[in-house]
Amino acid sequence: MPHRFPPRSAGTPLKSLAAGLTLIVGLSGCATSDALAEQANAGDNKNYIAGDGSVTEYAPESRSEPVDLRGTTYDGTVVDSADFTGQVTVLNIWYAACAPCRVEAPDLQALSEKHQQSGVQFIGVNIRDGAATAAAFERTFGITYPSIDDTDGAVLLAMTEYVPPQAVPSTLILDRQGRVAGRIIGLAEKSTLNALITDAVAEQ
Repeated sequence: MPHRFPPRSAGTPLKSLAAGLTLIVGLSGCATSDALAEQANAGDNKNYIAGDGSVTEYAPESRSEPVDLRGTTYDGTVVDSADFTGQVTVLNIWYAACAPCRVEAPDLQALSEKHQQSGVQFIGVNIRDGAATAAAFERTFGITYPSIDDTDGAVLLAMTEYVPPQAVPSTLILDRQGRVAGRIIGLAEKSTLNALITDAVAEQ
């Protein structure tokens, strides 16, 4: 049963997000009950839209402190959120056997290419797979951006304020200060994610 859209919070304009949203019924992601999504639905100066996953866009004045995470990609590169300052960053949590992760993968790759000239970086966070499985997934879907090997759960633990551990796939959009500007719990619909990224890029 679709959620009702609550009235907009006056302090959190959706801007281009409103034009890009579509309601998709069917794919509900690999997520179970999400208390954070329920909180967003209740208000707290956040906008909440439901479709194939919950979508939250945070006004700059309502954002928490920058995320603090460190991890290592499958090729051994160290990723530190301290290095995110000055650029918009998209973090996508996934694993190869998650069906919605496979559905959204081509759109994520396309958006990473589209926004590359704007300095947006995409980073995957793989919570389950070994290097060979992750590499096979990336070859299948043509993924060119790196993924952190988070089989120990350290990165996911650092983001539990925004992403419940069982909510996969999930996608976070970080502003140039490393703060969460947008969040999608469940499958990332392309136009919705594009709008969230565009809004973050446009901020001064």
